[in-house]
Formats: sequence, structure tokens, C-alpha cells
Amino acid sequence: MLSVALAGKPNAGKSTFYKAATMADVDVGNYPFTTIDPNRGVTHARTRCPCLDREERCGNCEDGVRYVPVELLDVAGLVPGAHEGRGLGNQFLDALTDADVILAVVDAAGGTNAEGEPVEVGTYDPVEEADFVEEELEQWLVGIIERNWESVVRKSRSPDFDIDEALTEMLTGFGATEYDVAASLRALDYPDDPQQWTDEDKERLARDIRERTKPIVLVANKADVAPPENLERLRNSDKPVIATTADGELALRTAAEAGVIDYLPGDEDFDVLGEVSDEQKQGLETIRSVLTEHGGTGVQQAINTAVYDVLDMVTSYPVQNETRWTDGTGETLPDAFLLPRGSTPKDLAFSVHSDIGEGYLHAVDARSKRRIAEDYELEEGDVVKIVSTAT
Repeated sequence: MLSVALAGKPNAGKSTFYKAATMADVDVGNYPFTTIDPNRGVTHARTRCPCLDREERCGNCEDGVRYVPVELLDVAGLVPGAHEGRGLGNQFLDALTDADVILAVVDAAGGTNAEGEPVEVGTYDPVEEADFVEEELEQWLVGIIERNWESVVRKSRSPDFDIDEALTEMLTGFGATEYDVAASLRALDYPDDPQQWTDEDKERLARDIRERTKPIVLVANKADVAPPENLERLRNSDKPVIATTADGELALRTAAEAGVIDYLPGDEDFDVLGEVSDEQKQGLETIRSVLTEHGGTGVQQAINTAVYDVLDMVTSYPVQNETRWTDGTGETLPDAFLLPRGSTPKDLAFSVHSDIGEGYLHAVDARSKRRIAEDYELEEGDVVKIVSTAT
């Protein structure tokens, strides 16, 4: 399952975002290191369900809104110098090893200082932390490279030494694939002899690997109480920036579960279903004004930006019956898989099960009922019948 990680300093709102996105029971508190052990849960990317192209809804969506599961990881708060072990730095950074993309949560209201301690709203500049997570991650990678460099130097004394192989072996240990490492090495100029590498060479390698393996979306949280100029300045970042109110999303999700409002994660508005007190009405209208201004609470938008824009994923739906769009039990569109753009039907087959991938024969487009070419690149919303010796 695709893994999205929440990172940032203490009290920026990571745990509230996590709870709002997963509705899991987690500790949410206004003090440093509310989260000690990483929280792992399931959230969802939101997309259009293909059943909207048929007369009836599939039963696996919310009136045509499909939610595709992804893992959400919430780790301990990050403080300056985390890569040197400050706070829970090493524990935090190690927990990010397998993350595919990072949501860097920033207190856009400027109500917490660099250490995550509460201060008067607007007295701390959130732009100071726009690149915070990125810098700590890259320095952490530099430290790993430095600690393992002597081993690379020793291997270089062997007559069959290959620096690309040595670096691949080292870097795949913390989330980089062989493809990632090969792409980085192609993009960089570096000495063949590891003893000639400079600190700048190692930093360039760390930066390139981080960009490829841990892309970042900036979550400008507490946007409902943030000075507008803070949001504008944060949007000047070189990363995608999503204005967010995790508190607002949590309130809406809680109200929806209680049957007070009709609301789905990612909606731009909601309907009140029953009687509410004047205080509740005022609170809901305050949140509604944020939805109107920003097009939503930002929580679902941040997840979707990470999955569909930054990672460039597409959603594909495997079926066994291309006419009814059902599986072997007659369930319509039971499964949805996220795959990198450029994936083929055979890649989808392997995602379903390795045996189905190994026995792959061909695939059929369930819309046109025609066989799909071997090199066809899957598009968002494709419904595909996989023909395999294993089915």
C-alpha cells in the first residue's frame, strides 16, 4: 500500500490531521512530543468512481465518489537538529524510511516557535519552517552516507570494485530503489574513486536521493486562524502548498459520523441535517467560511495532491467480468489499485497477486471490450479484465 507520512515540528497539528484523515483514536495534545511511537493508519485518496459511467452505482463508492486506501504515518515531532539526534530525531527520521511522499505540516498561524512551543499567534514566522523537514531529511541522509563511507572506501581496494554498485547497496537500505539510485547517479558528476569525493559531492547525492524518494507537499495548517499574508508567503515555496484546517476537518468528520451534517472528505460544502444549537451553528458556519475561501478543509486536498499530483498515480479497477464489471462473486468494481503513471495491465496484474502477474496472458478494456496492447499505459479510471493462467 502507498505510504504517506506526516512530518513537522511539535504542535503543528500532525496528530490532528492524522485523526481527521483516519478517524483513528490518537492522542492529540498541545505539548511537545504528543506522538512518541509512530501512528500507522489508513486514509484514502479521493477520485471519481467509474460506475458513474453506468446506470447504477457500484456499492463501493459514496454516490460516485471513490476512496482508495493509502497508509498514513504520523511520527514524532521534529525539532532543529533532529538529524543530530535532538528530540526524537533519529527515531523520527528512521520511521520515514519507507514513506513514498511526505506531508510537511506547518503552523501557518505562527503560534508555535521553532521548538514547537506555544507562543502568541502571529509572533513566529512560519516561512522559517517551510524548508525545515526537507533540510533535516537531507542532513540525515548525509549523515548516513558519511557513516558508511569508510566501508565504500575499503571496498574500492578490490580489483572488481564498481562505485555504482557500492552506492546502490548503501542507499537502498533506507527507502531508495535501485532505479532511484541509478537515476541519481546518471544525473550527477562524481569521482570514480570514493577517496576523492568531497563533502559537496555527498551532499549533492543526498539531496538528489531525497528529492526522488521523499517528495514533499507543504501543509499550511491552522489556515482558519492564520494571517492571510502568512499563507501568501508560504505559497511562494517551491513545493506544492495546501491551506489546511485539520481542526475543521476533524469537526466535520465527527459531525458527519453523528448524523448532524451530510459531508464527505474533500467536499467543498456540507448540509446540516438536524437541529443544532446556536453554538454548534456558529462553529459550523465558521468552518463553512474556510471551505468557501479555500475550496475545502485542505486535508483531503493534501492527500490527493501527494498521491495524484506529486507521485503521479492513476487508479485502475481490475474485474473478472468485463460486461458487468464484477469479480468472481458478482461484486461490482470491488477493488481499486493505485499505480504509477506509465504502468501497464501486466503491472496491474502483479499488483493484484504475483501469481496472476506470473501467469498474465492479456487484458481487456471493460469499456470497449477490446484487447489491450501489451505496452498500453493505464489511465485514471481504467476498468480492466486480466486474463491469466492463474485465474
